[in-house]
Amino acid sequence: MLDAAAMRERTSDATFLLGLGQKVREAREQRGLARKMLAEAAEVSERYLAQLEMGSGNASVVLLRRIASALNVRMAFLLAADSAPERSLITGFLESLPDQKLDQVLRRLIADFGNDEHVRRKRIALIGLRGAGKSTLGTALARLMRRPFIELDREVELEAGMALAEIFLLYGPTGYRDLERHCLERIIAAQRDVVLSVGGGVVLEADNYQLLLGSCFTVWIKASPTEHMSRVIAQGDLRPMRGHERAMEDLKGILVAREPLYGRADVIVETSGQSVTRSLAALRAAVTPASS
Repeated sequence: MLDAAAMRERTSDATFLLGLGQKVREAREQRGLARKMLAEAAEVSERYLAQLEMGSGNASVVLLRRIASALNVRMAFLLAADSAPERSLITGFLESLPDQKLDQVLRRLIADFGNDEHVRRKRIALIGLRGAGKSTLGTALARLMRRPFIELDREVELEAGMALAEIFLLYGPTGYRDLERHCLERIIAAQRDVVLSVGGGVVLEADNYQLLLGSCFTVWIKASPTEHMSRVIAQGDLRPMRGHERAMEDLKGILVAREPLYGRADVIVETSGQSVTRSLAALRAAVTPASS
C-alpha cells in the first residue's frame, strides 16, 4: 500500500503529464496540424501522440524531442507544463529572440529582478583575500546546507579554457574582469540556492562588486595578515617565503586598502585563531536567517 508521500508524488506526476499533453495539443492546433500530420513529421505513432495529448502516455525523452522539433519549439517550452502560464509565455518569447540578444536580456533581468531581497539572501557569496578560508568553509557550508558550492575563479578558467595566470597574461585585468562578470551573471541567473567563493579582487571592479552585493548575501571571511600568509604557504605556495618581510608589508597594505570595500558585505566572520569547526559554526550562524 502506498504511503501519503508516494500518493502525492503519483498525483504530481499525473498532473504534469496532463499539462504536458495539453501543451503539445495546443501547440499542434496553433500550427493547424492534424494529429496524424504531426505524428508523421515527428516519426512517432499516432496512437502514442494521442496518449501523450490525453496525459496517459509516459513521455520518452527522445520521442518528445522529435515532437518538439516537429512543432518548432524547444523541449523546455513543453516541459514547463506545470509552470505558471506567464512563465510559459516568457519562455516562448525568449525562444523567439536571436542568440545575440540573449546576453542583453539577461543583463536587464538581473538588473530588474536579480536583487529581489528574498532571492538575494538565498545566494551566499564568500569574499576576502586568499588564505582566509573561503574554499574550506564554503565547501563545508554547502555540504551542510545541501546546495552546490561554486568557486568563481574556476568558472572563469572553464569559460576561458585556460588557467588564471594565462588569462591575466593574455588579456590583462580588464579581460579577466569581463570574464568574471559574465560568469557571475550566468551563476546568478541559473542558481538560487548556492554557496559561492569569489576572488579577493572582485571588490576592485565597482560594477562586478555591486552586482555581487545586489544579488547575493555576502560574507567577508576575515583573517589577520599572519593567518593569510601561513595558510597560503600551507597550500604549497612558497613565493611569500622569498622576501617574507616585504611580502608581509604588502599584504598588510592590501588589507588596509580593501577593508572599507570588504566591510560592505552583509556580515563578517572572523577566522583568525579559530579552528575550522568553530569558524564553520560562526558562518552557519551568520547565514542561517538568510537561508531559512
